[in-house]
Amino acid sequence: MPLRLATLSLLILYPIAWFAPLMRAGFLPIFGLSEISVITGLQSLWKSDVFLALIVTIFALFAPYIKTIGTALIQWNLLDARVQPALNILGKLAMADIFLIALYITLAKGISYATVETAWGLYLFTACILASIVLGHITEMTSTSRKAQT
Repeated sequence: MPLRLATLSLLILYPIAWFAPLMRAGFLPIFGLSEISVITGLQSLWKSDVFLALIVTIFALFAPYIKTIGTALIQWNLLDARVQPALNILGKLAMADIFLIALYITLAKGISYATVETAWGLYLFTACILASIVLGHITEMTSTSRKAQT
């Protein structure tokens, strides 16, 4: 039951992480910093590059959420455990977001006129992705051991 509750809690934590500030960025420290979240970043992308926005939306929102829903369905025996490898691929695609965000922060910090600070949402979003990967792995191990017992 704790495994199921942990997985279901991600369905609540993901939307919080999407709206939480990932970083604060600004042009020179004297102009103040704007908070950037997954959602505000996506809004900006939709205005400037629709194709990239679609890809990031899939990786940042849909991939981790679908993986979490699939994992929960497997845990509740509502979905066949043979789907787990596909869910693991979704988890790896979702992890690509964290890499991209870290890359953007590194690049922005290299620009002397820009100020970038990481915010608590980046850690929450990273924790959700990592928790999803761990919970998926545990679910896969427990469903494999159940098959071995039968």
